[in-house]
Amino acid sequence: MSGQVKVMIVDDHDMVRAGLKTYMALEPELAVVAEAGNGKEALRLLADMAPEARPDVMLVDLMMPVMDGIETTREVTGLYPDIRVVMLTSFLEEAKVVQAVEAGAMNYVLKTVSSDQLVATVLSAARGVPVMNSEVSLALTRGLRQRNAPDEADDLTAREKEVLLLIAEGKTNKEISETLHISIKTVKTHVSNLLMKCELEDRTQLAIFAHRKGWIGKQGS
Repeated sequence: MSGQVKVMIVDDHDMVRAGLKTYMALEPELAVVAEAGNGKEALRLLADMAPEARPDVMLVDLMMPVMDGIETTREVTGLYPDIRVVMLTSFLEEAKVVQAVEAGAMNYVLKTVSSDQLVATVLSAARGVPVMNSEVSLALTRGLRQRNAPDEADDLTAREKEVLLLIAEGKTNKEISETLHISIKTVKTHVSNLLMKCELEDRTQLAIFAHRKGWIGKQGS
């Protein structure tokens, strides 16, 4: 196996692992040296391997039981910094792309790529060269932009938050007016401002927004 890139496949589906091994077997520069059904199993295998026998590249599935791809990547890159991780997934979720890269993944690849593209990605990772197609790069950019964007809640006044919480409780404008001792016209102004600042369309969406923020029941905090 001298000169070959050693690969470990980590995926919880037997058929996927079998297919990946078939791809790898067709490429003389690659050799599959181990496979695992989840991250925890992969870490056990790595610990039992002699340093020279460990893989150069790990193909790691994003969604797995016991230990998923993000945590596996974080553990592997922390314990074995010479091993390159290529994240493999069936879908493209912007937040997951960001998490994978931050965990230390060299590349992020969709399972829909061709065998030639997959082999090229593995070989590039072995050389320490990150390669992402335009679709993944765009998802990474969007994910970073969304995470770094200011929180809509930061722009709300204390009074607007009070109105928002009452809307989430199902209060009408009249009930909000009586609770906060302000005019109905003022309540309507606050509701309009909330819709504009939160970029939402109606009171129902405002209520859902407040619930997702975890603010319900925290009025006194």
